Amino acid sequence: MKLDILAFGAHPDDVELSCSGTLAKQNELGSSCGVVDLTQGELGTRGTAEIRLQEAQEAGRIMGLKARHNLGFRDGFFENDEAHRLKVIEQIRRFKPEIVIANAPTDRHPDHGRASFLLKEASWLSGLKNIKTTWEGEEQEAWRPQLLLYYIQFQNLKPDFIVDIGDHIKTKVKSIEAYRSQFYDPNSKEPKTVISSKNFMDSVTYRAQDMGRLIGAEYGEGFITAQDLGLQDLMQLKGVR
Repeated sequence: MKLDILAFGAHPDDVELSCSGTLAKQNELGSSCGVVDLTQGELGTRGTAEIRLQEAQEAGRIMGLKARHNLGFRDGFFENDEAHRLKVIEQIRRFKPEIVIANAPTDRHPDHGRASFLLKEASWLSGLKNIKTTWEGEEQEAWRPQLLLYYIQFQNLKPDFIVDIGDHIKTKVKSIEAYRSQFYDPNSKEPKTVISSKNFMDSVTYRAQDMGRLIGAEYGEGFITAQDLGLQDLMQLKGVR
């Protein structure tokens, strides 16, 4: 299955919190989108790995994903080494995306920055034909995405561009709410965490609203580019009037 856009998350819910509105929008525009989660989030204070896998599938359905896969890396302890790069390369070559979206380059959770750099290296190495990988018993062809982007997570990093998700904020919120074990639930008996607070859940909307304000939209999601962008037509660019 070839996808147009493949988003990676260190944990199930990283993508939902950061770029689910964009994926939902691109899906509506006709782009095929998928997600690969690196870990099962098994070190999380609330819920279990099994519950989060079920929640991730529901969130993927809400976003309209064509595929979702979990690599089962060790939460908190995966490395940017040869073995992990090869597993990521397998997924890039499996789905052949034009665009890869990865974790924020730096963030509160150390897994996020480590995943970001892992994706940067794997995305480039995936284009080298002398690196051999297989999927389901067949040798894979080299494939390098045209574009690598990073989404913005807990920390307020400066975006290089912002996507208007005004018509898809409800889908974004619903995809996050699919993770009932992780986020605000006044009836939950589980330990409280930073992300289980009502303020954090409210921040999903008000942060998207503030990002949208920067481009004259109601809601937005920001992205950082890993390389220089090229344009064929200046009219593709839009600013605030």
